[in-house]
Amino acid sequence: MIAIVDSHCHLDLEDFREDLPAVIERAREAGLVAMVCVGSGADVATAERAVALAEKEPDVFAAIGIHPHDAEKILPEFWPALERLAQHPRVVGIGETGLDYFYDHSPRERQIDVFQDFLRLATRVQRPVICHVRDAHDDATRILHGGPLPDAGGVIHCFSGNVEDAGRYLDLGLYLSFAGVLTFKKADDLRKAAAYAPLERILVETDSPYLAPIPHRGHRNEPSYVAKTLETLAQVRGVSYSRVADATTANAYRLFNLAPPGIALVG
Repeated sequence: MIAIVDSHCHLDLEDFREDLPAVIERAREAGLVAMVCVGSGADVATAERAVALAEKEPDVFAAIGIHPHDAEKILPEFWPALERLAQHPRVVGIGETGLDYFYDHSPRERQIDVFQDFLRLATRVQRPVICHVRDAHDDATRILHGGPLPDAGGVIHCFSGNVEDAGRYLDLGLYLSFAGVLTFKKADDLRKAAAYAPLERILVETDSPYLAPIPHRGHRNEPSYVAKTLETLAQVRGVSYSRVADATTANAYRLFNLAPPGIALVG
């Protein structure tokens, strides 16, 4: 079976409370060898849940952060707890963090300040940064250029830009992660970006329970559905499914310092 990595999911959320063991088993049956559970809600509790799940399941890893929607809700006491969690051996990334100018749930200046704080945290703990950027590519690239950008690198999760935006992130040495939106009918610009990016710099994700790919759109997303995004990615690049799957899995191992299946971490 071809090995697949879901580089970004939210298995810690209530959406999976009733059937999480079955969701994880379906993922394994679909060929997933690793899932990065991103605990990035409005408080530290979501990060703690992601870490707890990663401690329990050998093929689930954790990332910790605060979503840009909730930037203005961050309290000073969050930071010591996040710093402690960031150094946990099952934590492989910092985020998601970044900028969301589509919803503007938090003031933009506050989003920018928190984004920079998380970049500094990622640099201190030597973990890659997981960036959420929506309708904010100009400010995001400016901030990332200014740094600090961790030596471990980072990824623009659920990339939503065009070829020009992709080029700016790639020039920074970042990865681009594609989600189920890639399968949507009106996502032509996104598919062009997916065809443009070097194969060695792309990941796939579900962002589950959100953004289910066609033919599951409108329903709860889950890690096993990442195969549908891989199918579309292979089509737009004109290569085999196995080649894209192998490349995105190797890229995820490299970015997040994951080990081959069955081993928790490298080093």
